Amino acid sequence: MKNTRRDFLRAAAVTGAGALLIPSMANGAVKKKPVSKKHSLKLKDEAIILFQGDSITDAGRDRKNGEYNNTDAIGHGYALFASGHLLEKFAEKKLKIYNRGVSGNKVFQLRERWDEDCIALKPDVVSILVGVNDYWHTLDGGYKGTLEKFNTDYRELLTYTKHKLPDVQLIICEPYTLRGGGAVKPEQWYPMFDEYRKAVKQLANEFNAVYIPFQTMYDKAVKRAPDRYWAPDGIHPGLPGAKLMAGGWLKLTGLRKSGKKKKEKEETA
Repeated sequence: MKNTRRDFLRAAAVTGAGALLIPSMANGAVKKKPVSKKHSLKLKDEAIILFQGDSITDAGRDRKNGEYNNTDAIGHGYALFASGHLLEKFAEKKLKIYNRGVSGNKVFQLRERWDEDCIALKPDVVSILVGVNDYWHTLDGGYKGTLEKFNTDYRELLTYTKHKLPDVQLIICEPYTLRGGGAVKPEQWYPMFDEYRKAVKQLANEFNAVYIPFQTMYDKAVKRAPDRYWAPDGIHPGLPGAKLMAGGWLKLTGLRKSGKKKKEKEETA
């Protein structure tokens, strides 16, 4: 299964190459609504940002490379697009951005490596995208997990994180699937997978986290281009999908703009 996921990632990058010519297409799927001040992130100088999750976040990163702000270490997915934007727009803040996503991970596997791959880094911001494997592996991987276990494991992970890092700002991303992708058979996935998505949204509310509704973004995106354009297998994003996700992540965290225009306007007033 690991090799299959790697193949999907490679194929996705090739399939989505044309998206570089139409960046506005990906951004257009995110509703232009103001971000609530309650959920806008605040980045201090030298803030540490950590992306966590499964293969969608991993995106082929070099796991032997533990450096921050490094392309090989961050991978080639949505985390790279988002990181590139942040590092350019907030250059003066000297941010440190890490990716510790691991392909195939379920929530309990994040917890097993959490002390080393999260707590030890002392992040100011932690963005988590996990959940698809917690259900997917019950279909084809022999995993015996349940919705209840997923919910309990995820809540325990977040509780532990807030205990160890009381001031951490959490971003909880919605797991998603595209029904027309090669790895997603609707009769197997639905409606049960929707319950996993609902559980994640509820946890985001409980922990006052920024919530990123990736499923909603993709549901709108497929009205403009086929499912496989965005994610060839219905799970791992191609280049257009990664750009779409990064744009939504930046928009809903309030980090898309640097605030320079506002400052310049004040200076010239």
